[in-house]
Amino acid sequence: MGKDLATAVFAPKDRVHFRQKVRRCLDALTLMLDDRVFEIDNSMTGLEIELNLIDADARPAMRNAEVLAALADPAFQTELGQFNLELNTRPRRISGDGFGEYERDIRDSLGRAADRAATSESGLVLIGMLPTISPDHLVLENLSANERYRLLNDEMAGARGEQFHVDIRGVERLQSASDSIVSEAACTSVQIHLQVPPDRFARFWNAAQAIAGVQVAIGANSPYFHGRRLWAETRIALFEQATDTRPDELKAQGVRPRVWFGERWITSVLELFEENVRYFPPLLPIMEDEDPVAVLESGGVPRLGELRLHNGTVYRWNRPVYDIMNGRPHLRVENRVLPSGPTVADLLANVAFYFGLIRQLAEEELPIWSRLTFAAAEDNFHVGARRGIEATVHWPGVGEVAVTELVRSVLLPKAYAGLDLFGVDPGHRDRLLGIIDERCRLGRNGASWQVEAVWAAEHARNLNRQAALHDMVLRYCALQQTNEPIHTWPTT
Repeated sequence: MGKDLATAVFAPKDRVHFRQKVRRCLDALTLMLDDRVFEIDNSMTGLEIELNLIDADARPAMRNAEVLAALADPAFQTELGQFNLELNTRPRRISGDGFGEYERDIRDSLGRAADRAATSESGLVLIGMLPTISPDHLVLENLSANERYRLLNDEMAGARGEQFHVDIRGVERLQSASDSIVSEAACTSVQIHLQVPPDRFARFWNAAQAIAGVQVAIGANSPYFHGRRLWAETRIALFEQATDTRPDELKAQGVRPRVWFGERWITSVLELFEENVRYFPPLLPIMEDEDPVAVLESGGVPRLGELRLHNGTVYRWNRPVYDIMNGRPHLRVENRVLPSGPTVADLLANVAFYFGLIRQLAEEELPIWSRLTFAAAEDNFHVGARRGIEATVHWPGVGEVAVTELVRSVLLPKAYAGLDLFGVDPGHRDRLLGIIDERCRLGRNGASWQVEAVWAAEHARNLNRQAALHDMVLRYCALQQTNEPIHTWPTT
């Protein structure tokens, strides 16, 4: 949500007034879209990278307040759990040496953070879900010391009215229950931001939705949770279930979940904001003094604070973002599909593949979403999360196809073309997309490496599951420091 919130108790009238104010914000946004006041640049990008703090035994270290105090760097922020941090990169264009700048800046920032973490007897790891997390770590006392998290937890738990239940059926099965949303802290991801002009927003969002299943399949890095091997990207299933505010009766009525893939292709960004207001009750009805329509009529740029706050409590996998930079409003697609890690090189390869592919798909005269049903895109997303790099997905003109074959024969050439449209340096383009190609050729991503490493520890060295997971995480952390892509890592 990006803002600190004081302790508050909300009355029914607060939600009524907030709802009215959000609709006033929607009116202002509609006027702004009609008047064409938005920034039209479509090449500014940004990344938010979540990471875990671990102790010497590779278990979660509840020390983010200490590490942040030692860092004193506004690029690093808290996340939900005390063992989480988030790195917000400086926005930039990816043309020319943009990816090189990203890599240098991220590695330098992580290096500084690792040095400061070491003074608190902690280390850093980029991974989708830390396999050594236990139920004892995911308790309310381990929420970060920021009132907004406690307030959000209280409101979501109150909306649910009973425990949050998790039932993930993968290779193995996990069933659990919690009184809080803290389980979501186990999910560490990368959020990819792309600024787009309003009249092109729908094309980029539709393209991002269409490829979400492919993204998560080849980028999967979260096969273990609470000692069980579940989905290749268990983070998707856990996030959907651990923050689901609907009891069974509301699910049976077809009430939409707050963690949501969506249900249709769009023709305007306004449709997404309108759906968020129409379908989801306010969680945090905190008001600002601004009258957005009045600000607009006086020649100013409204903050639309209530709309932005409400939008931040609807967890679409591809989220619309309204923001202001240098006095100009703009729109972004925020892609929330990918896990963190395994290395900075792998992470940026995933980002390059995403940027290049959606740019090319958004430019095509016959769009992919005119030939791919939305239901098929959603099926691909969950199949990709469940099966990872071994997934078979549906693609127009191809039918049912192994995701690795689809990427290598159809999608990578489009990603190359899209990066060329962005003006990406050919050296960076070839290196990063080459990582994706090799990952698919060898059939090895973060999830499959973790599974292979744990299997080897269990069967070749006779370690039990918990010991094998700890051993794997320690090896993962050491190999991560090399910045060599995951497909090159040894498993024994």
